Amino acid sequence: MNSDLSLKDKKILLTGGSGFFGSFILDELNKEEVSEIIVPRSSRHDLRNRDDVQDVMDGVDIVIHAAGIVSGIGGIQEIPAKIFYDNAIMGLHIMEEAKNFGIKKLVNIGTACSYPKFAPIPLKEKDLWAGYPEETKASYGIAKRLLVEGARVYHHQYNLNVIPLIIFNLYGPRDNFDLATSHVIPALIRKCLESNKLVVWGDGTPTRSFLYVKDAAKAVILATKKYNKHYPVNIGTSEETSIKNLVELIAELTGFNGEIIYDKTKPNGQPRRCADVSLAKKEFNFEAKYSLKQGLKETIDWYKKNFN
Repeated sequence: MNSDLSLKDKKILLTGGSGFFGSFILDELNKEEVSEIIVPRSSRHDLRNRDDVQDVMDGVDIVIHAAGIVSGIGGIQEIPAKIFYDNAIMGLHIMEEAKNFGIKKLVNIGTACSYPKFAPIPLKEKDLWAGYPEETKASYGIAKRLLVEGARVYHHQYNLNVIPLIIFNLYGPRDNFDLATSHVIPALIRKCLESNKLVVWGDGTPTRSFLYVKDAAKAVILATKKYNKHYPVNIGTSEETSIKNLVELIAELTGFNGEIIYDKTKPNGQPRRCADVSLAKKEFNFEAKYSLKQGLKETIDWYKKNFN
């Protein structure tokens, strides 16, 4: 399992390929000389159902599992059991059937929400199990953390080449801009462009390591080709930004001149989140190319073009 994997003439199953992140992974796969890309749609294949997973797995060489049920803090707090069950059961069915069908490689897309609430900064892969995740997103984080352990035990018992990638805060064009379920960047962009008052959850002090979706998609393809270990690897950027600084930058880029209110009755989420990205650099030479400002400009332009 040490040699690079060619994607040429391979049949690839991309779950979540019609979603935000998955659509950019699909863009990158379309640049490769693959024989076929299967993108199952939930209207026809429910990946929580093992029979449906078996139906889409037949004849596949590589699986990139990017499907997931995700939301912002508010959405996860409303349906934590559904978030936990759906993400866990989909991932477990995918892993079991990848083993049964003799898949050459399974790429599991995980989340930085799996890290402990008070892990040392920058977040290192070795600290993933060093504590409980931040409470507001624990149901999602633990469901995805479960698949990291799955990678270890399926490799050990079945020699399945399954790699877990831990993706940090994604943003970019095609994101979810629904204020009820969106993450922080699309919510802030929409509010800045559509209102004269900006209400921000928390006190603005938490930090995040925001990753532009085009960078993240390229990292997934690199890892699919070159990474062959069951040990998790961070996909992110070392650029740590506070929510307050993010708000100010988005306000500047959108021309927002209204009132900014920090609602301290709402949860902050994890206090700090910044990735140690040295392992991705070492293992498959990934480095994020987009600065936060550059990525935000493209995202804002896309939103204006498609929604204004």
